[in-house]
Amino acid sequence: MSRTAEDARISPEVLARYEAVIGLEVHAQLKTATKAFCACRASFGDPPNSNVCPVCLGLPGALPVLNRGAVEKAIRAALALHCTVQETSRFARKNYFYPDLPKGYQISMYELPLATGGWLDIEHNDVAKRIGITRLHMEDDAAKALHEGFPDSGEKTYVDFNRCGVPLIEIVSEPDMRNPAEAHAYLTALKQTLEYTDVSDCDMEKGSLRCDANVSVRLRGAEKFGTKAEVKNLNSFRYVQRALEHEIERQIAVLESGGSIAQETRLWNVAAGRTEPMRSKEFAHDYRYFPEPDLLPLRVSEAWKAEITATMPELPDAKRTRFQSVHGLSNYDAEVLTATRALANYFEATVKAGAPAKAAANWIQTELLRRLNDANASIEETSLSPDQLARIILLVEKQEITASSGKKLFEKVFAMVLAGTGMGVDVISLAHAEGLTAKVGNAEIEKAAREVIAKNPDNVAKFKSGNEGVFKFFVGQVMKATRGQANPQTVNDTLRRLLGT
Repeated sequence: MSRTAEDARISPEVLARYEAVIGLEVHAQLKTATKAFCACRASFGDPPNSNVCPVCLGLPGALPVLNRGAVEKAIRAALALHCTVQETSRFARKNYFYPDLPKGYQISMYELPLATGGWLDIEHNDVAKRIGITRLHMEDDAAKALHEGFPDSGEKTYVDFNRCGVPLIEIVSEPDMRNPAEAHAYLTALKQTLEYTDVSDCDMEKGSLRCDANVSVRLRGAEKFGTKAEVKNLNSFRYVQRALEHEIERQIAVLESGGSIAQETRLWNVAAGRTEPMRSKEFAHDYRYFPEPDLLPLRVSEAWKAEITATMPELPDAKRTRFQSVHGLSNYDAEVLTATRALANYFEATVKAGAPAKAAANWIQTELLRRLNDANASIEETSLSPDQLARIILLVEKQEITASSGKKLFEKVFAMVLAGTGMGVDVISLAHAEGLTAKVGNAEIEKAAREVIAKNPDNVAKFKSGNEGVFKFFVGQVMKATRGQANPQTVNDTLRRLLGT
């Protein structure tokens, strides 16, 4: 197929005649202290080749020992994804040769995976959809090949074996997604589930979450799948969506020009914004799978599964539903506040400390998250306690300080937090010290209200003729005249009285 045909832009009319069929294979690094089959550290950022031993380097005579903690994490993921955890699973050797694979094979699972038959619900454009999960199995990771950054990178490839042997789970979806946006929604929901269950940190920048996409196209309404291509090198959700969009158009262009799709593995070229051929697609027999002779079959008893089930946290969907029913939040607020388990916990701790739920939701979204974003920090990194935030909210809710004074108080406390001096600060004492609790008396409020009314006869006439919207103008002018320190309800009542309503 010529490059010109592959690069051709497809009209919306032609695109509409086809539909995509997408399945995703996601590799997630399990959140364990040590590797899958040895006691080496499974940490990111250590000096190259410092976390290695005869087992993960594949030296002759070294025998693997399965990490129980890794198995427990994998079972947690399987349960969260509604999979059936098999009583017996078995590790296998997946044989291939590459510089980053010192054993000459990867320890994975093939015929007898850990778990099968799950699902994950997604929502896209307010439409709910259930994506099936074919299987979830365990395997160990390869090393990291470094192709650039060295004086002789043009001639040599360097290998860091620290990552070799790190425990992974591979989650294989059914081909249930029909467009890139659904794939993005699935990845988002999957990442959230793995983070909630503390299975993986899902940090794509560190390689903790990696995705390969299988994609084909067919005429809309056809039952038979088209020939699929596998797209690799997708290290962000944005790249997954862009790569799928390009690959779908590429395949349609090939078919529209009379060509056929080759079953192959392709790489996403970020700089060029296109997928490019890597190699012909491998089949299972190419890997010469056979049972791992150095490991016994893995047995998961009902008692062990029940023990893990008892420690499972509330999952995102259930938490969103509860936030709406118990706390009276909107669907949007519940979505935002359950984006991460840490954020959901922070919200609930703020409510438990006494803040009204809706007010806590508003303050967290409008004040806290904005300032954390400006500081390039996460909710886990803030030392502004939920109790401190609740006290600020309550001062405003009880009208002991105005809303504007509350925001000033929040800014002051948050600045102290960033400077490392905000831990444990008493926000009520600070409000008094900063003069934020000072109130304007009723007499001063009435004086300011009379002056505002006298200066704006046209707006008085508009209000008395039924223009209720003008009332906000009067409130704003009085608050400005009293430096924002007047009680808003008193201002309201005073203006209504003076305007004769």
